[in-house]
Amino acid sequence: MVAERVTGDATTDYGVPGMAPSVDAVPPDEAALGRLLTILAACWDALDTAAASAEGRELRKGPRGGGRSAPQILDHVIDAHFGYLKRLSWREPHERLDDLTAEFAAITEIDARAIAFALSDEMPATGPRGGKLWTPRYFVRRAAWHILDHAWEIEDRLDG
Repeated sequence: MVAERVTGDATTDYGVPGMAPSVDAVPPDEAALGRLLTILAACWDALDTAAASAEGRELRKGPRGGGRSAPQILDHVIDAHFGYLKRLSWREPHERLDDLTAEFAAITEIDARAIAFALSDEMPATGPRGGKLWTPRYFVRRAAWHILDHAWEIEDRLDG
C-alpha cells in the first residue's frame, strides 16, 4: 500500500531519501521512539558486522565509492552521521574511540540523547543560520539509509 508519494530532489536521484514524508512530522510516542532507536542500533550492528568481515581485506574497486578502503568508508559514515546529528541541533562533542564496536555503541547512546533533545521543548525551531532542522523520524530514516547503504557497499565490494 502506498501511503504517500513524495516529490524527490537532487539527492533522490542518488537514492537518498532527501525529502521527508508528512508522517515524519508526527512526534513518536514512547513505543515508536523505542522502535526508531532499535532500528538505528540494528543499522550500526550491521555496519559493525560488515566492517569486521572486511578487516584485513581489500575491497574491490568499483563505482560504489571508487577506491575507498573499509576504514575510509567507516570514517565517512561516522563523520556524516555527526553532520546529521547537527540537523537535530545536537552539538555535544564526541571523541572518537579506537574500538569500532565501542564507537558504534557510543554513537547509539548519542543518537538516543539527541533524539530525546529533539523531542524536548529545548530544541529550536530552526538551525543557527535559520536552516530547517530534521524531525526525529526523518533523522532515523536518513541515518538508517546512509549506514546501511555503506554496510552493503562494504559487503558488495569484498573479494571472494
